[in-house]
Amino acid sequence: MGSLLGEFLRARRRLTTPDQVGLMQVNDRRRTPGLRRHEVATMAAVSSDYYARLEQGRECRPSDQVLDALARVFQLGPEATEHLHLLARMGTRERGCPEPMAGVHPDVSRLLDSWDDKPAFVMNHVLDVLAQNSLFAALQEGFEHTDNIMRFAFLNPAVRELWVDWEAQARLRVAHLRATAGADCPALLDLVEELSGASEDFRRIWAHHDVCTDIGDSMRVRHPVAGDLTLRYQGLSLDSAPGQRIIVFQTDPGSPSERALARLRHGDAGRVVADPVSVP
Repeated sequence: MGSLLGEFLRARRRLTTPDQVGLMQVNDRRRTPGLRRHEVATMAAVSSDYYARLEQGRECRPSDQVLDALARVFQLGPEATEHLHLLARMGTRERGCPEPMAGVHPDVSRLLDSWDDKPAFVMNHVLDVLAQNSLFAALQEGFEHTDNIMRFAFLNPAVRELWVDWEAQARLRVAHLRATAGADCPALLDLVEELSGASEDFRRIWAHHDVCTDIGDSMRVRHPVAGDLTLRYQGLSLDSAPGQRIIVFQTDPGSPSERALARLRHGDAGRVVADPVSVP
């Protein structure tokens, strides 16, 4: 398990520039991007040998003080810092996946169906789509790999046209996956192996080791039938089903996006061309 901690530290070191941490670069010709090991060690107040052992997986039990110091050096946010601590603790105790649920509770399914004017779905900790309402299904009609958000994002070339800000949205989904799934979760490892073999973009983004829970934001969609929409969304955790979350999308009241979504809902989205405004 020490290798997972080491992978994270190496990735964050390469992504942290000397300028970010206030290091002067007079005649500094670096052959590799990011910080050097001895620079990280100095700023974290540990020996260079000790930090090297952390990256190499030969030291798997750093103290909380050392981890917090490394988080400060790499300027990690709260979620990424917690992820760093979890990786370190995996060397001393088992973490694994959240306890899987057999399915979606019937009450949750009825709730999804009651939101007939809002696309909504339920996903688990590895972003499998467990249930969805008809409007969310309509948004993804004609696309493949709708069983999992990660497969949908990386295995459908057409999604790069559907999601206007594909790169930002894809990065956010990958960071969310790292934040919610245990690093030693078999389902996660299988998904990462599958996507790594099929998508160079996934390999590139996964290697950044970004960690962030996607708690709610907005996304722009260029739907092949409904046209341009801006969808705001929120994620709601289900206390009765650990690891499951409801994702519900909304549009601004009175906006062209609301009208386009209404046309999609009623099955006459082709009339979107009559709307002269295609902004939220």
